[in-house]
Amino acid sequence: MKTDLLEKGAILQRDKETYAVAPHLTAGIVTPDILRTIADVAEKYNAAAIKVTGAQRIALVGLQEEDLDNVWKDLDMDPGAAIGLCVRSVKICPGTTFCKRGLQDSVAVGSKIDSLYHGKKLPNKLKIGVSGCPNSCADSAFKDIGLIGSGKGWMFYVGGKGGAKPRIADRIALCVPEENIYDLTEKIIQVYNENATNRERLGDYIDRVGLDSFKEQIDLNSYL
Repeated sequence: MKTDLLEKGAILQRDKETYAVAPHLTAGIVTPDILRTIADVAEKYNAAAIKVTGAQRIALVGLQEEDLDNVWKDLDMDPGAAIGLCVRSVKICPGTTFCKRGLQDSVAVGSKIDSLYHGKKLPNKLKIGVSGCPNSCADSAFKDIGLIGSGKGWMFYVGGKGGAKPRIADRIALCVPEENIYDLTEKIIQVYNENATNRERLGDYIDRVGLDSFKEQIDLNSYL
């Protein structure tokens, strides 16, 4: 795929002729104005479809290459990190902001993590899920880094992924206080970035060095 198109967040489609774009939507939360803008742009440039994605984005599908610059200009939004070796959009459940079952404020925590890391270049893609309760509506146990809220703090998971060889994440902590979440997340990403081989997912790196060794590398006990 052309580098300039990748930087524009354009994803070549099955027909090898048209593209999809997915603007970044923190926590999948949108306003009526954003929805109107997306609808207007899709209509103006004859998008074949508007697709709500599993990563809480809204993709405009079936766009022509020559329209991509104007599409982004009219959207006036940043591209979502839908492809590439980087931190993808953080998947976030409604948490205590909207859900009666929420035990922790996943929207605030997840949005802050998203603002810190979305698009950060790494050895491979890294997905993060933040769920406000053990129902785990953000699929936290299948993310490279997963947070699940409890009544006493945050459970922390690492190394999950989907794909052809899925891996359930390892739970490394039962109760991380909110004030330590961001430093622990930073440490995990730092250790992964500095030590993983090219295109090695976090779970594969953990399997290679061993979970106990990984806990020592991130100095887990200092965050509990």
